[in-house]
This record gives sequence, structure tokens and C-alpha cells, in this order.
Amino acid sequence: MLTHKRQATILDILRREGQVIAKQVAENLNLSEDTIRRDLREMAAEGVLTRVHGGALPIAPELPDFSTRRNLASKEKQRLGFYAAGMVKPGQMIFLDGGTTTAEIARQLPREFAFTVVTHSPTIAGELEHHPSAEVILIGGSLYKHSMVATGAVAMAAISTIRPDIFFLGVTAIHPARGLSTGNVEEAAIKRHIAQCSGQTYVAATGEKLDAVSPCHILPLEAISALIVPLALGEDVLTPYRTAGVVILPA
Repeated sequence: MLTHKRQATILDILRREGQVIAKQVAENLNLSEDTIRRDLREMAAEGVLTRVHGGALPIAPELPDFSTRRNLASKEKQRLGFYAAGMVKPGQMIFLDGGTTTAEIARQLPREFAFTVVTHSPTIAGELEHHPSAEVILIGGSLYKHSMVATGAVAMAAISTIRPDIFFLGVTAIHPARGLSTGNVEEAAIKRHIAQCSGQTYVAATGEKLDAVSPCHILPLEAISALIVPLALGEDVLTPYRTAGVVILPA
């Protein structure tokens, strides 16, 4: 098998399964394990995957700070925010995660009826300073400055006392086999806890977060109610998620 065909096969396995185990691939292709390991080294050097002991993982998304992320894919995030905000109904309690996409949801929340917003992000709470009808509950705790959210035992305890109707969850990576993930273990634990306390969980995500894996697992895909994605994403990208049973809401 030619090199480019082997490497295309490796990338296909990586996208479907979220990992490549060199020994298994070598056996399936009837090749030596050294050949597959050489391919993985070359592909890692090209920046298309991450080498780990025994195989490879997808490239983890970069984690720029909050201020930098504000300027990334802003138009796309505005459309996602508009769609998500339109899901909120009078009298509901919603929980807004930290993040720049979630900030767009906060900016576009309806102003003609009353509801309650809970958040563990002071940045998100600040977006609602002049909202005329939203009651805002701010959860405290240890501040994780990268994402500007509260984490830790204090935040966990406060979240345990509420039952939001909807949680708009922010993630750094989504994979059809590996589920939802982020870059910090404490933040992942808080996100998981909020989802467990909420009636429904929705993820609004820009296209670059799909088919990626970050170090800290949050939830499997079956734990969310739907995935809100840009309308422009092609079916070739979305089909693995539909196959995994995810409801896709194009925005």
C-alpha cells in the first residue's frame, strides 16, 4: 500500500475512533508495526495528529485566553448565539457556561419576558448588566482565569441546589467517538456537574471544535440534548455525529 493511502486510512480511523493503535492498524492492513509507526511520526511532524505511546490521538485544539477568543469566528458565534437564545421560554431557569460563544447567547437573550439566568462566570454575568427582564444568579468559587469561570467545592455545592431547565454547555473539542472535552480537569468536573443537575443540555459550537479531542473528558455525546452548529457545515462532517445519535440543529 502506498504511503499516502496508508496515511489517509490512518486519518479515517482517527476521525471515526478518536485514536489510532499502531499494532491494530498494522494487523488490519497486513503491514509491519514499524511501517505504521513511521507513518505516525511523519504525520505528527506535519501537525495532523499527536503521537502517543503505542499510537496517536487527534490534535488537541489550542487554548488561547478569553480575550483572544473573543475575536475568533465572531460572525459564526453570533449566529449560534441567536439560535440558542431563541430556545429560551418565559419563566425558565437557564444556566450559561463560560466562553465566547455563550457570551453571544447572553447578548441575544429575549428581552420581552422574564426568566432566570444562572452562571458561574462573572464575564457572562456582566453581559446581562442591562438586561431588563433576566434575574441573574452568579455562582462563586475558585476562579479559573483562562475561561473566567468558578470551579471547586464551593461552586459544586451551590450548583447542587438548583435545577436549571436548560444548560448551554461550552466545550473546546467534540468527537463522534470520544464525546465532549476541555483542557482543564476542574473545569470539566464543573461542566459535568451542571449537566447532571439540568433538565436539558445543549452545546453550541463553531466548526473547528468538531473532530477534535482535548485532554479532559466532560460527557459522552448521548448525554446532550442537541448540538447547535453553523449552517454551512457539510454532511460529510456531520454524518458521524448523526450516526452517533446526536440531534443536530443548524444555525
